[in-house]
Amino acid sequence: MSDNKNAAFLPLGMGVGIAIGVALGTALDNLALGLALGVAIGAGVGASGMAAGNRKKKDGDGSSGVAASDTSERSSKDFDAGDGGGDGGGGGD
Repeated sequence: MSDNKNAAFLPLGMGVGIAIGVALGTALDNLALGLALGVAIGAGVGASGMAAGNRKKKDGDGSSGVAASDTSERSSKDFDAGDGGGDGGGGGD
């Protein structure tokens, strides 16, 4: 068996997505569209499940998964970098 147990999320997600897509396609009387949407939904669900599993595995190792330099606030040097005019705009006569 492989060491990467998170790889099981993709086929499970695809199976769930295709089942939802078949139900949706049958309800809308357009099975081809339903299958296409089901594959897309399943790929998204499977990929997000894999990412969540990887994140949980990293959190178990003691790392938070966020870099120390990754901040959402901007410093004052970001604002006074000279990236804009100071006159406020247009040239009204």
